Amino acid sequence: MIADEAEMASMMAAAQKGDAGMYRALLAEVQLWLERYYRKRVAPAQLDDLVQEVMLAVHHKRATWDPGRAFYPWLAAIARYRWVDHLRKVYRSAEDELGDHDAPEDSEEEAVMARMSLERLFVHLPEKQVEVIELVKIEGLSIAEASAKTGQSESLVKVNIHRGLKKLSALVEKAE
Repeated sequence: MIADEAEMASMMAAAQKGDAGMYRALLAEVQLWLERYYRKRVAPAQLDDLVQEVMLAVHHKRATWDPGRAFYPWLAAIARYRWVDHLRKVYRSAEDELGDHDAPEDSEEEAVMARMSLERLFVHLPEKQVEVIELVKIEGLSIAEASAKTGQSESLVKVNIHRGLKKLSALVEKAE
């Protein structure tokens, strides 16, 4: 059972004063809370690593907790920021996989089939997203070059690529 706000605040206050036993008890409760918090937010294979990462953050940031404030909102803020960082890593990894155009092609037929599949996916994206994805991820232009060619700002090019790849990734996962 996860401790209530008053118990967690009491344990943290004692831990800040150097009570090692209370600190161990606090970390055990924090671990239970984090596992519940992330259970529906991340893949099961990523749960333990993310929980441990946040527990390290709690350890390093424990001096920043103000005993005059509630404990759970402080913990939730750390958990949320780490979760957002985790999502960024996952999406960057997906972008890298989708953007790997340096891989050798086995045959011309495979390249044609891949292009046809990509075209079928592109119909689900706005034209501006398709345009910059093709320029940057397929043709290899820089963000600045794609910006100049399309008339979109560099920031908008980046946003359109990110949103387009995110939607493509979701479409591919849905199709599996």
